Amino acid sequence: MIRDENRAGWFGASDTARIMGNWDTLTFRLWWLEKLGIRTNRIKTDAMQAGTAYEHRVLSFIGISKTDRQIRYRIFRLRVNLDGEDRGTISEVKTHKDDFKVTKAYWQQCQVEMLATGKKCRIVSYRLTEEEYENFFLPIDQARIGYWPIERDDQFLLYDYLPRLAYLAGCLRRRETPTKEGFSEWSKFSLFRKILSLYFRV
Repeated sequence: MIRDENRAGWFGASDTARIMGNWDTLTFRLWWLEKLGIRTNRIKTDAMQAGTAYEHRVLSFIGISKTDRQIRYRIFRLRVNLDGEDRGTISEVKTHKDDFKVTKAYWQQCQVEMLATGKKCRIVSYRLTEEEYENFFLPIDQARIGYWPIERDDQFLLYDYLPRLAYLAGCLRRRETPTKEGFSEWSKFSLFRKILSLYFRV
């Protein structure tokens, strides 16, 4: 559960798909304005509200008591909010209406959560019924809970994600608009991957 809904100035694990996507789209530009604090996204759908309501209830049902830890890496403007965790594993809850699948965005989010914690990660899916979208206090049905372990991919983190994150963090501090050309020039710095790998122990 996200306690601070102000997304300005920080990148979250759930932003990973946007970081890894096309920076030349209107969607990215609007998202970047949110990061700069110029625009606020106040969209709250029924699905989002139901997911928030059931997240802690699902975690409690499966025996996860440590919730809502936030981890910050200020130099990279990375702020990771964890749904739940135990000693060795993160539990990322995803509620859904139809059949569940691990999307690329979910996979990328889990990669960053594992990077930030050094722990394993699993997605805990919970299929909501029509009644549960209307009533947030119905009992949890164990038969509708699914577990989806995610394997950590250090190649993705070191060679794809971290360079983009570091470049965007610099753009955010300078209040500049990121570009493919700017990233290409920045990434020519020969030591940046080594520095990133040492900082995050990838």
